[in-house]
Amino acid sequence: MEVLIECLPLQKGCLEGIAERADGVGEDMIEHLIADATVSAMSLVVVSRSAGVATLTLNNPAERNTLTGPMVEEITAAMDDIEGDESVGAIVVTGAPPAFCAGANLGNLAEAGETSLGSIYEGFLRIARSPLPTLAAVNGAAVGAGMNLALGCDVRLAARRAKFDTRFLQIGLHPGGGHTWMFRRIAGPQATMAAVVFGEVMDGAEAERVGLVHRCVDDDQLLPAAQEMAARAAGAPRELAIEAKKTIKAMADIESHPDAVKRELDPQLWSTRQPWFAERLAALQAKIRAKT
Repeated sequence: MEVLIECLPLQKGCLEGIAERADGVGEDMIEHLIADATVSAMSLVVVSRSAGVATLTLNNPAERNTLTGPMVEEITAAMDDIEGDESVGAIVVTGAPPAFCAGANLGNLAEAGETSLGSIYEGFLRIARSPLPTLAAVNGAAVGAGMNLALGCDVRLAARRAKFDTRFLQIGLHPGGGHTWMFRRIAGPQATMAAVVFGEVMDGAEAERVGLVHRCVDDDQLLPAAQEMAARAAGAPRELAIEAKKTIKAMADIESHPDAVKRELDPQLWSTRQPWFAERLAALQAKIRAKT
């Protein structure tokens, strides 16, 4: 039974193979495990958890992980579940290869109205609203709304093969979902104009050069690098990381150093009253004493 349980995250074929070799395991249990694996394989969003990090993967590679109504529903449900899990301190967002997210379904766009556009926007806005630290691991094409998904995360890492392509004007469509606002705040007006109006498509290295992504890494190192970085955020007290994220966002509207000092004062004093501060300070002091 331990073997079967350990194989739960694997594909249906793995479970069927084990079922053929298993002795003394109830057929109902085997059928139940295979059914669960089949449902998991059909999910448009897959979530895994490790070291305090939840990795949310868009899982419709045949359609390059385009945002559709059903996928948005699964993203929303997954985010609700992740944020309700107190053991999760950070989120990595990525796509099943070969794409990160190729944008919104073009058929849906052709018939779009304010309500239907808003429904698709929710796929990336739900992640952008998360109080938890979020990190996009852009492993392939991020197009249109798929770029919005990456832009809505707090930090972006890119594989060398990543492609950042706004594509709105190229298909005769005005940018939407806050695309130009997010892009400009992250990379500045020139990079935004180059991509949106002049149609520049950036790979991972170029996106790093213009400041659109924090770092570009080798393709096979993207997910490990993203999860390692996210684990450092998850290693901080969860409430503290949430408060720090709130403060960083608030600084966008603060124009003077004195006002910034004032904005940080209350949450900093709050943090000194928390049990984790005393524990970590004591551990640091003990480490210093051990070196002397």
